Amino acid sequence: MQGTIWAFLPAVIAIVLALATKQVYVSLFLGIFVGAMMYTGGDFLEALFTLYSVMSEKVGGNTTIIVFLVVLGILVVLLQKSGGAKAYGDWAGKKIKSKGGALAATAGLGCLIFVDDYFNCLTVGSVMRPVTDKFKISRAKLAYIIDATAAPVCIIAPISSWAAAVAGELEGDGLMVFISTIPFNVYALLTLVMVFALCFIKFDFGKMKRNEMIAETTGDLFAGATEDAESTEEVKANPKGKVRHLLIPVLILIACCIGGMIYTGFFYNWDTGLIDTELQSANVIEAFSNCDAGMSLAIGSTVALLIISAYYMIAKVVSFKEITSSFTDGFKAMVPAILILTFAWSISGIMGAKGGYLDAQAFVEANLANSNFPQFLFPAIFFILAGGIAFATGTSWGTFGVLVPIAVTILGGSGTLTILTVSATLGGAVFGDHISPISDTTILASAGAQCNHVDHVNTQLPYAGLIACIAALAYVVAGLCATLGSVLCCVIMWVVALALFAAAVLFLRAKAKKNG
Repeated sequence: MQGTIWAFLPAVIAIVLALATKQVYVSLFLGIFVGAMMYTGGDFLEALFTLYSVMSEKVGGNTTIIVFLVVLGILVVLLQKSGGAKAYGDWAGKKIKSKGGALAATAGLGCLIFVDDYFNCLTVGSVMRPVTDKFKISRAKLAYIIDATAAPVCIIAPISSWAAAVAGELEGDGLMVFISTIPFNVYALLTLVMVFALCFIKFDFGKMKRNEMIAETTGDLFAGATEDAESTEEVKANPKGKVRHLLIPVLILIACCIGGMIYTGFFYNWDTGLIDTELQSANVIEAFSNCDAGMSLAIGSTVALLIISAYYMIAKVVSFKEITSSFTDGFKAMVPAILILTFAWSISGIMGAKGGYLDAQAFVEANLANSNFPQFLFPAIFFILAGGIAFATGTSWGTFGVLVPIAVTILGGSGTLTILTVSATLGGAVFGDHISPISDTTILASAGAQCNHVDHVNTQLPYAGLIACIAALAYVVAGLCATLGSVLCCVIMWVVALALFAAAVLFLRAKAKKNG
């Protein structure tokens, strides 16, 4: 079954079970086990051995990400204990006078934290939850705003872990090629347009509309979906905390993470996987392209934790004893997310999203290489393929690794159509990641909002699906206009995309008005 369409069966099983039973952990485990049984030809004991081998490989290969998550959990607890998060929430509560303002503030904070989507999800959720709760905004809506300003922001930010990951898949000056794809990333940019439109224009639809109505009329922010909601214990905040006790640590963390990316970019040896001080990149831009994102974030967050701990003790808002107790509290808060991530990574591994085991990558490569589609359709095709693969595997980065090299090989060079197709691949991967119940960012958005995970997936799907449909149509038009040059092609593409978006908004509002 290796290298065939059956390689995607484990993900299909996991996703269908998760949506049907709402039991995410069990569904993911069963999906991995089915994949292992397929790989071993039905040998039960060998399948168990394979399952835990894959899990061991994935956890070992992502140790730095796990460390980063644990440190983030500790920092979130410290932000709460210092009173900084509460002070910011109180300040925002006084300054923000409307529901739209609360949503816009949440989206704005999400856009500002562009270094990494993990950091984004957890920080925005913990800081803005009290504010959105005050205005009776459903947790599903909060989770959507968090998710929609995580990966879509990171994929258009030149200084982010995502930019580094994409640049690593591109030949030559990878970061500059990545930057050239940003204006063409319809899905990511239009998602942000949608988020801010939702803040000021009331046109909720689908299950989200139901959740919002329940939250507004009854005060039930979960709309009854409290089972398995990601949550953390309430932390006692220092009443002397100030807004600066939140802002300064956040700035320290961003600076340290960027510093970590520059450091590993200058001295990281990809052959050995270790820091080699004899290596040096030519400049800072090249350093960002060469960095190891996981190692950078682990190093940066650890240094930030030390600095922030010292800052809090000097400011006398958190004691040494409270700092040490935050280590276990922070780790416990991240256990659900780490557990689901471990399963999500493992199911991607058994499927062979980047080769090996069931080898889904070989199936994709073989079918794309033998395709006879007109070239102008390639941006739309790669967008749809990337969305499907990222949805099934739960990983944007794995999807980049499979499709970006194929796109460059098939189209060659760095012309407008190539840049357009690479951008469509990135946008499609973000879309698939955005709607997948086994995606790490979707999981962490649920955790950050303390929202039922399956409820978040169900309420987010219509919103992301609408933008994806518009993006796919815009890419068909852009493919036809690619010969006109990058600037004119981009302008025409965006005229079409924005016109379709405006038409969709008007239609949804008219429909809502008609239905009362």
